[in-house]
Amino acid sequence: MSNLNEKQLEAVNTIDGPVLILAGAGSGKTTVLINRIGNMIESKNIPPWNILAITFTNKAANEIKERLQFSLGEQALDINTGTFHSLCVRILRRDCERLGYKSGFAIYDSADQLTLIKDTIKELGFSDKDFPPRLVLSIISSAKDKMITPESFEIEEGSDFRLSKIAKIYKLYQSKLKRFNAFDFDDLIMQTVCLLEKNPDVLEYYQRKFRYIMVDEYQDTSHCQFRLVHNLAKAHNNICVVGDDDQSIYKFRGADISNILDFEKHFKNAYVIKLEQNYRSTKQILDAANEVIKNNKGRKSKALWTDKTDGEKIVGHEAQNEREEAYYIVNKIADLLNDGYKYKDIAVLFRMNAQSRVIEEVFMNNSVPYRLLSGTKFYDRKEIKDIVAYLRLISNPDDDISLTRIINEPKRSIGKTTVDKLSVIASKYGLSIYTIIKNLQNYDELSKSAQKLDAFVKIVDELVDLKNKISLNEIVNKMLQSTGYVSALEIENTVESKTRLENIKEFMSLVLEFEKNCETGSLEEFLEGIALVSDIDSYDDENNAVVVMTLHSAKGLEFPAVFLTGLEEGIFPSQRSLTEEGGIEEERRLCYVGITRAKNKLYLLNSRARTIFGSTTYQVPSRFLDEIPDSMIERLAKKQSQDANYNQNRFNTIFDRNTKINTGSTDFSVGDRVSHAKFGEGIVLSVVPMGSDAKLQIAFDSVGTKNLMATFAKLKKL
Repeated sequence: MSNLNEKQLEAVNTIDGPVLILAGAGSGKTTVLINRIGNMIESKNIPPWNILAITFTNKAANEIKERLQFSLGEQALDINTGTFHSLCVRILRRDCERLGYKSGFAIYDSADQLTLIKDTIKELGFSDKDFPPRLVLSIISSAKDKMITPESFEIEEGSDFRLSKIAKIYKLYQSKLKRFNAFDFDDLIMQTVCLLEKNPDVLEYYQRKFRYIMVDEYQDTSHCQFRLVHNLAKAHNNICVVGDDDQSIYKFRGADISNILDFEKHFKNAYVIKLEQNYRSTKQILDAANEVIKNNKGRKSKALWTDKTDGEKIVGHEAQNEREEAYYIVNKIADLLNDGYKYKDIAVLFRMNAQSRVIEEVFMNNSVPYRLLSGTKFYDRKEIKDIVAYLRLISNPDDDISLTRIINEPKRSIGKTTVDKLSVIASKYGLSIYTIIKNLQNYDELSKSAQKLDAFVKIVDELVDLKNKISLNEIVNKMLQSTGYVSALEIENTVESKTRLENIKEFMSLVLEFEKNCETGSLEEFLEGIALVSDIDSYDDENNAVVVMTLHSAKGLEFPAVFLTGLEEGIFPSQRSLTEEGGIEEERRLCYVGITRAKNKLYLLNSRARTIFGSTTYQVPSRFLDEIPDSMIERLAKKQSQDANYNQNRFNTIFDRNTKINTGSTDFSVGDRVSHAKFGEGIVLSVVPMGSDAKLQIAFDSVGTKNLMATFAKLKKL
C-alpha cells in the first residue's frame, strides 16, 4: 500500500459502516478495492467468506479475482466475487424452489426472449406491427426493474388500451417462462429480490454470509439492484460502494443515478471519500473533461487532476462529411504509427451504431486492421447456438425455446406443422413440449409423427441420464455424435460447413478450458458462464488492431489515442436526449466518459454534413465542443487541415497503397478530393487500373458513391 495516495489510503482503511467512495475516471479504484479487501483480511481478521464483492462485467470480476489471488494467495478463493447476475444465479440455484422453479433452470438471452415474446404475441392474436416485440420487451424489462409484477402492471395500466394489451402479453410471457423453468436477465435480479423479501430465513442466511459488501460501479445500479444490495446490507450496515456519478451512462438499461446521489440518505452516517487524482490522462485531457462535466447540475462536486504536466493539446477537426471524417482518422492513424503508436493503442468511438459503416468501409479500403467490438460474438453463431440449445435441453428438458430450435437440427423430418401442433397442445395443458412428446400415446393428432418424435426424445433421454455420470467434455462429444450434428456438416462438405466445424472445435477447446479452471465442471455452471457473457468480455487488448466501438461499450477501457467522432447536435447529444428529462445531462456524462478514455492523444471530430439513415443533413457542432475553451483545442485552418488530411505520399508509405494511375492529365490516388460537373465534390475511395484507363470509386458529398472511368469522367482534382 506504499504506492497509494492519501485519499486512497483513507478508503482502504475505512472498513466499518456505510462508505461511499467517489472514484473519478482513472483514479485507481480497482487498486483501492483490491487493497481494501486485503486490508480487511490481513489487518482486520475478517474471514474472506464473509466478504462479497460485486461488479457489472465478467471482465471486471475476473480482473478483481486474479489480482486478489496474486496478492492474497489461496485465501482469495474464499472471497465471494462476481457480477450481480452471477450472484443472483447462485442464490436462485439454492432456493428457487421457494418460487416454484427447479434448480436446473435455463437463462434466456436477448435472442431467446425475442423468440418467446413473438410466440406470445402470436398466441394472443395480436399483430407484431401494433406491438413491436423489441418495444414490448423493453416495457416489460422496465416494469421488472421497478419490481412490478404482471398482475400489478395489469392493475396500474388497465385503463390504457395499448398498455392493457401489453399487460396481457407480460402475463402470458411470464407464465411461459415459468412453465419452461427459465429466467430472463431481468428475472435473475427481480426474482432474487422477491425470494429474499418473501423468505426471511433465506435473507438471514445471506446476511450472515455476506457481513461486508462492496459494490463496484454503483452509479450503474438499477432500482432492483439497489433493493438487492439494501436487503443484503441492512443487517450489518457494512457496505462500501465505489462509483462516479459523472460516469452514469446506462439510464436506457435502467441505471438510476439517484442511487449514488442519495447514498447518504439511504445509509445513515455514511462516510464519503473522493478520489480525484487521475493516473491515466494528461492535464489537457482532464481539464477538457472537467470543463464539460461542470455544466451538469445533478452531480456531486469534484474535479479530476493529475501531476502529469506534459502532454499535447486536444486536436479538433471539422470535416466536410462523414467520409472525410473517416479519411481524416485514417491519415492521423498514419501519423500515430510514425510516432511509435501501435494499432491497438488507438480507439475510434461513436455515439450511434450507424456511424461505424463508413468508418469500417474506409478502414477496409485502406488496409487498416480494426476490431468492431459490437460485432457478431462467438456465441451468436448458428452452430454454437445450436450446440448450446442441446446442452440447455439436457440440463432442463422443460426448455421449449431450446427444444424447438434443435428438434429438427440436423434434419429429422420433424417439420413446422408438427412443432406448431406440439406448441398448441403444450400451451393448452400448461405442460412443456418435452413432456408432451414423452406421452405421445395420449395425443392422437401426433400419431403420424410419433416415430420421429420418439427417436428424438430417446436421444435426449440418454443424454439426460448421462449428464451426471460423465464429464462435461464427454457429454458434449456424446451429444455431437448421437444427434448426428457433426456428421451432417461433414456430409454437406461446403466452405460454410467446414467453417462451422472449425467453430465447433473451438467450442470444444472452451469446454476443456472450463473443466480445467472451474471448481465443479458442471453443465449448469458452464451454461451460466455462456449466458452471462457480454460484448466487453471479448475485448482482447493484445490484438493489434484499432478498436472501433460505441461510447457505451468503451466505459472501463483506456487507450493512448482516442478519436471521438460525430460531435454534432442530434448525433451527440442524440436527438432523443434533446426532449427527454435529464437526457442532455446523461449525454454530457457520456461525453465525459469518452474524453477520459484517452491517455495521451484526443481528437474531437465533427462534420458539416452527414448522411445517415438515407438522409443528408447539414449539422450544427455539438454544444459539448462549445463547452471546451478554444485555448484547450488545437484547430487547424481549413486549407492547412485539408493539406494534412490528404498528404498522399505519407499515406501511401504507411499503408503501402501505391495505387496512383495516370489518365493523361491528372494522377488520381485514394483520398484525393475531386470535382465532377454533375455530381459535385467527392473523395476517391479506390483506383483500379484497367488497361490505359482506371475505374474510380468516388464518394460524392451530395449523391453518394459512384463508379466512374477516369478518362471520361472529366474530373478536376481539388
